Amino acid sequence: MRSPATGPRVLLKRLRDVMAEQLGPQQRLDMIVQSIASNMVAEVCSVYVLRADNVLELFATEGLNPDAVHQSSLKFGQGLVGRIAATARPINIADAKEHPSFAYLPETGEEHYTSFLGVPMLRSGRSLGVLVVQNKVARQYHEEEVEALETSAMIIAELVAAGGLEGLNERGIGLDLSKSVTLKGVPLSDGIGSGEVVLHEPRVVVTNLFNENTELEIDRLRQALSALRISIDDMLSRGDVARDGEHRDVLEAYRMFANDRGWVRRMEEAILNGLTAEAAVEKVQNDNSARMMRQSDPYLRERLHDFDDLARRLLRQLMGKPQAALGKEMPKNAIIVARNMGAAELLDYDRDCLRGLVLEEATPTSHVVIVARAIGIAVVGQVQGVVALAENTDSIVVDGDEGVVYLRPPADVATAYAEKEVFRNTQKAHYSSLRDVPAVSRDGIGIELMLNVGLAADLPQLSETGASGIGLFRTELQFMVSATLPRLDEQESFYRNVLDEAGAKPVIFRTLDIGGDKVLPYMQQIAEENPALGWRAIRLALDRPGLMRIQLRALLRAAGGRTLSIMLPMVTEVREVVQVRAMIEKEKNLLAGFGHQLPTTLRLGAMIEVPALFWQMDELMEVVDFVSIGTNDLFQFMTASDRGNTQMANRYDSLSRPFMRALLDVAEAGKRNNTSVNLCGEIAGRPLAAMGLMALGYRSLSMSPSAIGPVKSMLLALNIERLSKRVLSQLKEPSTGQTMRELLSDFADEYGIPY
Repeated sequence: MRSPATGPRVLLKRLRDVMAEQLGPQQRLDMIVQSIASNMVAEVCSVYVLRADNVLELFATEGLNPDAVHQSSLKFGQGLVGRIAATARPINIADAKEHPSFAYLPETGEEHYTSFLGVPMLRSGRSLGVLVVQNKVARQYHEEEVEALETSAMIIAELVAAGGLEGLNERGIGLDLSKSVTLKGVPLSDGIGSGEVVLHEPRVVVTNLFNENTELEIDRLRQALSALRISIDDMLSRGDVARDGEHRDVLEAYRMFANDRGWVRRMEEAILNGLTAEAAVEKVQNDNSARMMRQSDPYLRERLHDFDDLARRLLRQLMGKPQAALGKEMPKNAIIVARNMGAAELLDYDRDCLRGLVLEEATPTSHVVIVARAIGIAVVGQVQGVVALAENTDSIVVDGDEGVVYLRPPADVATAYAEKEVFRNTQKAHYSSLRDVPAVSRDGIGIELMLNVGLAADLPQLSETGASGIGLFRTELQFMVSATLPRLDEQESFYRNVLDEAGAKPVIFRTLDIGGDKVLPYMQQIAEENPALGWRAIRLALDRPGLMRIQLRALLRAAGGRTLSIMLPMVTEVREVVQVRAMIEKEKNLLAGFGHQLPTTLRLGAMIEVPALFWQMDELMEVVDFVSIGTNDLFQFMTASDRGNTQMANRYDSLSRPFMRALLDVAEAGKRNNTSVNLCGEIAGRPLAAMGLMALGYRSLSMSPSAIGPVKSMLLALNIERLSKRVLSQLKEPSTGQTMRELLSDFADEYGIPY
């Protein structure tokens, strides 16, 4: 380890003394630039701070014209200073005027100076300004001088972030910390949420910057690193972490990075230059974050993200907060902002306070997104850089319909969304007033409007929405939010509670739909090139009969003396249903032998998600009591398009003639075989699509709780028979000309039907 240069140590001591004095903001900043200039033997030292209007304003200088302070400025990206702020990279050149980005500001008097060293003032990788030193003689600044200036820049950045310079600029424009930012992501759950930022892993604020005892700080860093490494080893050795799989690769990478000598050396060098262990971690984290923001290679960005996460963990170790606080005292309108998080972590928050979720990662099929949809909050994912840009208590608006996040929104945007929320709340009040109104069309046709749910927290929605029952209970969510495989008695208690809450209303339990994108952390996952078409759902269950039999046993015991409806996902061949029915009979005989009460009625159904069933329809309906169409997977397989691929999201229409013809075939097969047909895909919850389904003959639709009101409102205004005649005649027409979506919307407009 190299011995520290005298300059940086002396400079940090001077800056520490300046920060400790009772001074006004401008006076403190002036003394800081004087100390830096003196220590580095620079004839100029200047601080430029980034304002909310993307302008870098000269806030203090030693050596330039003092009258230029708060009068001279550069746009973000303009000149050498603007380039440093935009790229978050230092510029060290012997002749500034020769650089292509040089911009001359005559009011500053800088034409006398040749050499130039400028570094960004960073916080969490974000540029808050630029710190510059200049000299008349042409020279290249040494590495130690660059290090000293970067350390000084970090200290000034903390001063800016703490609000220590607010109000200094004469023009009254706020600093960049309060700047409004609009971020585009991917819409993952519909809705609008506005409120306050709650960082999932609150940023640790470093207040103690200067060390008094270098040896002690080095020792503190090494102890914290040791604790960090032990915690990662513990995660890897836990029994509930599978031996193989992608999650283990991530933890192994964490272990490797936690032992990275280059990372540790840079932190130790910062301590030798006079920083505390915490400030050293913060400085190196800032440097890594800036590199991450410049990096286009996704692999390298991910690796730098890992260092970012490790730095936050290390800071918490140093400050005696090894576990990230989940913000138990939450604001009433909390918007959770995170890089990513687990499904169970989301449920740790007070659901009554949650208004939205913003994630840097996540896809429509991420576990946390599935749970967020289930509890009805707006979610936007793949919002790059939001964690670094946001601070706790910042105002924020999440538009889950459009996939846009407004951080610290301007007044007009906040007002517009407030009005939009009022309108949505008015609609909700209208839908609530329809709760007890029978779901009957204008021409007297009754429709069962059922719920798609999967958590105990969803059950109150059954009475709140006035739904006819639960058409799809996703049993896998209980497994996904648990750290270990739920035992038989836990499953039985859970299913009994669901049936108790439902009372006389029907509940259809879907057996475990795991595999593919739904990975359980305590089960080994097999690598597959195309998991959506792989070992999942009924296929996995039949190959692992122990898992299936325990769930069937729990369901049978929970439904003793009541009706039990079980639905099988991802059925491809009729023989799969026959195998499960035989398994159920064995479990019934076993339970009867031990004196357990059995269900009074057992209904077994199959989900139609695989196109192969269209050529086994009559045969299938002979061995089941009902069928339910899962339009999400069925549409994906019929159109050979990944529903999680944003580039394909709007390419094919779920109301196209080919798909509606396929749905009509199933409805007619149900009538022909006297088998009830339900539909539980996402299109059931869209009023316009639900209109089309009713026209095809569907009389039972299952949807999310938030969709019940809009669909019922549409139904009450609809004449199904009139629409059915128009739809059925048009389905026979070629797929050119007017689309089915246009037909339905024209019909709705013609008869004043809300959609």
